[in-house]
Amino acid sequence: MQEQDCYILAVETSCDETSAAVVKNGTEVLSNLIASQIETHRAFGGVVPEVASRKHVESITRILEEAVREAGIPPESLSAIAVTEGPGLVGALLVGIMAAKSLAFALEKPLIGVHHIAGHIYANRLMEDILYPSMALVVSGGHTELVLMEREGSFKLLGHTRDDAVGEAYDKVARALGFPYPGGPYVDKLAGEAEEAEELPRAWLEPDSYDFSLSGLKSAVLNAVNQHRMRGEDGYQPAIARGFQESVIEVLVEKAVRAVRATGSRQLLLCGGVAANRGLRSALTERCAGEGISLIIPPLAYCTDNAAMIGAAAYLKWRSGEFSSLGLKAEPSLSLEGWSVQTDN
Repeated sequence: MQEQDCYILAVETSCDETSAAVVKNGTEVLSNLIASQIETHRAFGGVVPEVASRKHVESITRILEEAVREAGIPPESLSAIAVTEGPGLVGALLVGIMAAKSLAFALEKPLIGVHHIAGHIYANRLMEDILYPSMALVVSGGHTELVLMEREGSFKLLGHTRDDAVGEAYDKVARALGFPYPGGPYVDKLAGEAEEAEELPRAWLEPDSYDFSLSGLKSAVLNAVNQHRMRGEDGYQPAIARGFQESVIEVLVEKAVRAVRATGSRQLLLCGGVAANRGLRSALTERCAGEGISLIIPPLAYCTDNAAMIGAAAYLKWRSGEFSSLGLKAEPSLSLEGWSVQTDN
């Protein structure tokens, strides 16, 4: 007997994108709409939480209506309403949560709170099946982590950043080099065009550590920039951008490959906004091909924050019957391991 199709309307408002999507059976994206606030926050050099919340309020109703209309699924035929409950900016999260709770109540549908990073990880399942055990390299504006998934919906944190996340470091380096927010794409582009690289340190930490640290590298970049300026030199930006990117990527790739080998993982998944970085995508692809490691990298549309990834992760909870109550709250520090799908064991 064939199971009935599951249609999840998902909402994502953890930071500065307002997004809604309808996902069928956790893998088929019927609609995925995103209202970006980049132009608004660029004037401030970064995301302003209060401004982000207000922009979500302005956009959420329209985005939800358009997502349902584009999917061609009547609201009464939806199986569940999913929403990011954390981590993220508390005010931004609350806008999505209140909208999702209202819909779930009005339509009498189950509510599913989703961990934002679980969404980034399961964005890869929108492309192809994930083989377990699997290793996820999460690289975003606020997270740099290595996550082991021993089974579907199970998350074990092996390593994390001890200070700046990769995305934060990119933005700070970009600002030092004179680029606007968000600075990551500018640094990535400049690094790819540079003919030489300025030598910068690699933070390997302890020999057996899977943790990351970028504060020292960031400081080294700022020091290099100041030294060039004090000497009155021009044209140093490309070499610094390439040196910085090579330092970041070498550590990320090496630790990810080591984690795959140590855990016997069958796949490596690249996840998060910085997964759009061309240098990182290229380096991981080349290294994994040489090592014989199966690598999944989501397309650019599923790297940045989007609701389709939330719908993909929510399907795990749908299948296990783990629903949230209408008392669901925003959890800015929500634990990924704690969000793992429960088993009967």
